[in-house]
Amino acid sequence: MTKINVYLNFPGNTEEAFNFYKAGFGGELQVFRFKDMPMEGVSLSEEDANKIMHVSLPIGDDVLMGTDALASMGQDLRVGNNVSISVSPDSRAEADRIFNALSAGGEVEMPMGDQMWGDYYGSCRDKYGIQWMVNYHEG
Repeated sequence: MTKINVYLNFPGNTEEAFNFYKAGFGGELQVFRFKDMPMEGVSLSEEDANKIMHVSLPIGDDVLMGTDALASMGQDLRVGNNVSISVSPDSRAEADRIFNALSAGGEVEMPMGDQMWGDYYGSCRDKYGIQWMVNYHEG
């Protein structure tokens, strides 16, 4: 069954925000920093390397996720692009179908493809300005 979760983008204070959410919801944070992920051809300052590349906080059967948007990587964070809807389909074929449907008439940010973290992932902004992330995890 396809799941939908919320993905939040912050201007460098993701860790602070997620500790706040953890205090409210409980649970344990799973944190990955930019320095922990192989990123060929990308040079980050020490400050940016310590920022959050991905964090997740399980809340019941759902997951709240987030990242730090880095200006040094060309990410321009503003109200409207600070929230994405993350879709987790059951198959690669379903991931492609959903991604193609959502990106029709919109803008593809990252085409569907195999990613360094092992999942099949793509992101887009639909024709109404809503940001979507499609992530299939074979497991």
